Amino acid sequence: MVFGRLTHYAFDAVLVSAFLAGVKRSTGLTPSFQSDKISESRELKRWVDSYLGMGEWVMDQSVAVLGSTGYFERRR
Repeated sequence: MVFGRLTHYAFDAVLVSAFLAGVKRSTGLTPSFQSDKISESRELKRWVDSYLGMGEWVMDQSVAVLGSTGYFERRR
């Protein structure tokens, strides 16, 4: 029960991070809580960078997998 809830929250966190990466790529908008504006602690900066970087990685992998299937095509 607890493991399922923890897994659900982790998956939701990954989705939010990937969403923020998609917004950044498509519009250029970045979150105002970006790591260079966080001045409290070095550990918090590292955590935010890691979290946002994970979203970028998930976005890259998703684009690569979806682009290699026949179900999606690029339109510009």
